[in-house]
Amino acid sequence: MIRTRALLLSLVASAWALASLGTAAAQNYPDKPIRLVVAVAAGGPMDTMARALAQQMQMKLGQPVVVENRTGAGTTIGAKSVATAEPDGHTLLWGTISMIAIAPVLYKDPGYDPWSLVPVALVAEFPSLVVVSPTLPVKTWAEFAAYAKAHRGQLNYGGSLGTPPQLMGAQLNKVADLGMTYVPYRGGAPSIPDLISGRLHMQVDALTLLVPLVKEGKLRALASQTPERWPSLPDVPTLREVGFADFPGNAWGGIMAPPKTPRPIVEKLNATVNEILRSPETKATLDKFSVLLLPRSVDEFSAYIAKETPPWSAMVRESGATAQ
Repeated sequence: MIRTRALLLSLVASAWALASLGTAAAQNYPDKPIRLVVAVAAGGPMDTMARALAQQMQMKLGQPVVVENRTGAGTTIGAKSVATAEPDGHTLLWGTISMIAIAPVLYKDPGYDPWSLVPVALVAEFPSLVVVSPTLPVKTWAEFAAYAKAHRGQLNYGGSLGTPPQLMGAQLNKVADLGMTYVPYRGGAPSIPDLISGRLHMQVDALTLLVPLVKEGKLRALASQTPERWPSLPDVPTLREVGFADFPGNAWGGIMAPPKTPRPIVEKLNATVNEILRSPETKATLDKFSVLLLPRSVDEFSAYIAKETPPWSAMVRESGATAQ
């Protein structure tokens, strides 16, 4: 009994010591430049958003926040580099649904445990838009679905294998029983010329990428994956409106940290990011990215990941996609 009590007292003392160290570290944090690893190529919606946030964080934290693109292997290279980094808050990850829910299913061994990464701050969802080639004689989802079924096996949809656009396209194809064929691309941008010309028929991708093309009349929007109709596309119904109430959520982006990063540092970063997201100036700046800003507490972000991950992982399994 005495030895058990001594052990318990030792554990409590250790916990208090760790908490005190974490609090002291947070008071001095950051004391050197912060590296924000982005696991996708520069120039895309995720990268652009991460860089915009990094600039704001730099002003708030008083230290440079340097974005480092570490691409390859379906975001696993970038995620692994952070999962094995020093947990002092000076190496952070632009976390996405791809590295948490998709890559761990695509790869037998992604090289890291996605659940060991520490959720810091949810930043935004990147709503998707369902678009079709303007060469098709359809203007609504109902017309497109009827046309696809009447021409079963003759239409196709595109997207990079194992990415949200490909998975959402596959899900629509399956649920609506459209009988379309998947065409792989190396990203959203390379598929656009084929979509405009009619060699590709349907695409599901980020509003950020597709809204300008819809407004220019180069693509036709049929539905958006948004809670309500998107302000800049008031005539385009939501997926819920056209009959897909249970469709999985959007791709998301947020800040994550290496395993065992002290909670006080995580909380300080969370407060900083949320302050940025709630400011009218930031909202005005980020509105052009066509995203849904989602400031949340650390625990709320953790719960969000737990809720959003299973449907996406299931979509990967159902699609039959595997790492190339």
